[in-house]
Amino acid sequence: MAVKSLENLLNPNKDGDLANIVQRARDMGELASALARAVPPDEGASILAANVREDGELVVICRSPAWASRLRFTADVLLEAARAQGAEASRCSVRVARSD
Repeated sequence: MAVKSLENLLNPNKDGDLANIVQRARDMGELASALARAVPPDEGASILAANVREDGELVVICRSPAWASRLRFTADVLLEAARAQGAEASRCSVRVARSD
């Protein structure tokens, strides 16, 4: 692989191949932060990640089954917060992070 080609691949600030991946990761981090701010602090601290799938499903990843149960009751608040971030979310699911 040529040096120029490798430089383009690894450059997240231009039109490098990783630019979209880096931007997507930033967007997901901002979304998770917005969702965490939208719910009470203890529930917000349980949110590890969030994503909106192409079919409009907001997927929220949390720390434990107990937190997942509590966050499911706030699905409308989470959806509203995601929409305020510009996400086109139509439904919400809360899942538990694997603890392998």
